[in-house]
Amino acid sequence: MLRGMGRAFALCVVVAALSGCVDANAPTLVPVAAPFDPPLNPPGIAHHICVADGNFMYREAKKQYELRVGMAGAPIDPAQEEANATAAAHRQYVACLSSQGYRIANR
Repeated sequence: MLRGMGRAFALCVVVAALSGCVDANAPTLVPVAAPFDPPLNPPGIAHHICVADGNFMYREAKKQYELRVGMAGAPIDPAQEEANATAAAHRQYVACLSSQGYRIANR
C-alpha cells in the first residue's frame, strides 16, 4: 500500500515538473507531408530556429524602415515602424516553418 502511494506521489511530482515545460502560447506545428516526406527537424527545434530567423528579420526591418524614412526626410512613425517590423518577422517565421516542413495549425 505504501509503495503504491509512493509511486503515485512520484508520478504526480513528474507530471507537475513537466507541466512547466508546456507553453500555452506556442504554436501547434503540423507536418505538411509527414508520411512521404518527413520534416527536417522536430517541431521544438524548428520553432526555435524560426524564432531566431524572425527576430533577425524584425531588427532588419526596423533598420530598413529608419533608412527609408531618413532618405525621404520624413519623421519616423513608431507605430508604422512597429507594424512593418512585426509583419516582416511573422512572414519570415512562416516561411522558415514552411521550409522546415511544417505549417501552423489553426486554433
